[in-house]
Amino acid sequence: MASLPSLQLLPSQARTSGWRGRPAAGILLLRDCAPSELQHQISQFQHSAAAGCAAAIAVPTAAQWVERKAARRDRKVGQKRIVEELWQKFFSDPSQWWDHRSEKVNAKYPDFKHKKTEEALWLCSNLCPKWVQAELVAAILPGTLESTPLFAWNTKLARYVKNGKSDDAMNLFRQMQQECVKPDRFTFIEVLKACGSLQALEDGRNIHTQITQSDCASHIFVGSSLVDMYVKCGSLEAAWKVFNSMHAHGIIAWNAIILGHLACGQAQKVLALSRQMQREGVKPNHVTVVGILNACASVGALKEGQCVHEQIIQCGLQSNPNVSSSLVDMYFECGSLEDAMTEFNRMPQHNAVAWNAVISGHVKCGQGMKALALYQEMQQRRVQPNLETFVGVLNVCASLSACVSVDALDEGRRVHEQIIECSLESDAVVSSSLVDMYVKCGSMEDGWRVFNKMPTHDLVAWNAMILGHVKYGQGQKALALAQEMRQDGVEPDPVTFAGVLSACASLGTLREGRCVHEQIIQCGLESDVDLGSRLVDMYAKCGSIEEAWRVFNILPTDNLAKWNAILEAYAIHGHVNEALGLFERMCNEAVKIDKLTFLSVLSACGRAGLVDEALYYFGSMTPDHKIFATEEHYTCMVDLLSCAGRLDEAEDLIKMMPCVPSASLWKALLGACKIHSNVEMGERIAKRVLEVDPKDATCYALLSEIRAAIEKL
Repeated sequence: MASLPSLQLLPSQARTSGWRGRPAAGILLLRDCAPSELQHQISQFQHSAAAGCAAAIAVPTAAQWVERKAARRDRKVGQKRIVEELWQKFFSDPSQWWDHRSEKVNAKYPDFKHKKTEEALWLCSNLCPKWVQAELVAAILPGTLESTPLFAWNTKLARYVKNGKSDDAMNLFRQMQQECVKPDRFTFIEVLKACGSLQALEDGRNIHTQITQSDCASHIFVGSSLVDMYVKCGSLEAAWKVFNSMHAHGIIAWNAIILGHLACGQAQKVLALSRQMQREGVKPNHVTVVGILNACASVGALKEGQCVHEQIIQCGLQSNPNVSSSLVDMYFECGSLEDAMTEFNRMPQHNAVAWNAVISGHVKCGQGMKALALYQEMQQRRVQPNLETFVGVLNVCASLSACVSVDALDEGRRVHEQIIECSLESDAVVSSSLVDMYVKCGSMEDGWRVFNKMPTHDLVAWNAMILGHVKYGQGQKALALAQEMRQDGVEPDPVTFAGVLSACASLGTLREGRCVHEQIIQCGLESDVDLGSRLVDMYAKCGSIEEAWRVFNILPTDNLAKWNAILEAYAIHGHVNEALGLFERMCNEAVKIDKLTFLSVLSACGRAGLVDEALYYFGSMTPDHKIFATEEHYTCMVDLLSCAGRLDEAEDLIKMMPCVPSASLWKALLGACKIHSNVEMGERIAKRVLEVDPKDATCYALLSEIRAAIEKL
């Protein structure tokens, strides 16, 4: 008998695969076998190696054993989680799966296969959860899924729900009850979806009662469907009762409760729930992370969002287009434009949702031109825009209405043409956005044309028309529209009241303003800080300083808008001492002062001819308050100095501006030259006007009038 080869044991290097047969040159590498298997592997090798050859056996170190065992365990856990999610998908709607159990030719052939995605499931797999067999036995008789009469009812019910025919689904369920067909868990899951879609809370409660009387009450998917139904019907309290009664919380229940709080604007609660879910060991899916990212976006929680981003990578959800788009949106909302664009550029493909996120993100960051360029790039890449895209681009055009470097109205009209081509003009949201765009771009005629075509007018469309007429000095028409809106059954919101109060202030109609104030109180909006500030402004501009002070004293002390409103009122009515005294009070009470505050102070000084005081306040803006003067402040000071005959100082002040002065500012000084008959300066200033705006011919007329006035003297 030939002697067995000698063995040499060597430490293993970082290897990843197990022994795959006879090694070359008599080398046996024991990479992934456990220590208990070592002797068996050595024995097998000795009998299979060539006679007389020395063998080297590479044995992993203890640390490597632990590391590799942990890696195998993590891989197996990840695979089990994926398979479990597939089974949950199967039980949520079995009608979408082919049952191949009766026609299997070998073990490799799947038991169930999805009709569209071709995802496959095996009952005999080691990865198959233990609860699956019990579910199949409880819900489906042995053999094929179609072998039960109830399956036909459930299939039809599921088809109605999937196609959005929830009313038909509810009628079918009632027919089942009339024919004494006993529902199972699949029936309840589908009919609860229909109730949620219809927001039929009473029907949902009745079905809940039936569930408690059946043997489905403790089923995790039924419980999750109940939570989802109550959330969609707006009953968070009932949803929590069901949620807390469940012995285990699946991902469907967590998603329902998280999205419910998100819909109610409780973003902080959503973030707390996500942490609780993690503590319970429930892995999030794409629906969960999208909800959490939206919560982070709504409160600007950048750090929380970055942590969620890490979890997304760990869970392998980054390739989901909805998740990626939500990440982009979250980073934009949190002010991290660089991270948003990095995530956008990382995406392998950009669908309409991703483009919508990046376009709206740039609008929110005040980069309308970039947003418009992105929309044009989207078209060049032949990505079909959807409803949200058009609404976002119309908002871009509206935001660019004040930009002289782009014709926002022409851009908006081009978008309107594309909307007509896509047959989306009849959509209420799109039509309202079109009205808003045309009004903000200065085309009230086009705005009215779209408004009159709308079959019904929502609040956004009414607000756009009201604010448009206020903007263009047609306060009486704005008030008439507000009254017509109420008659049409549309209730006003804070935006409506803000526009109506501005109309009352511009018209000086105190009686109308008081009526609006009463309506605000009736709507429970008296605590709205912005409306309170506008009430102060309205009463002050209508001459009722006493009522303005009454509202002023109710508002929070640190509200800057109310201070600016009462300060402007004093300035308008010529109460200079009161205005300056109020400004000093603001400084003493540490109220944060802004550009509008100084504009009112300078205006008050101008009305009283307090030139030196105005120069003092103007000079204190940047050193004392870190506020940089705008062209409006310079215009106010130039008017003040010009009226006082201090034209040289006015000219020097304009030359000191950090930005290029506009033609209108130079023309204001040119007008002062006419009043004071200063030909020499007038000629110099006229040249300045023409340097800025060569097409402006009015400066020649002003200069001729100055010369003519001198000749008469």
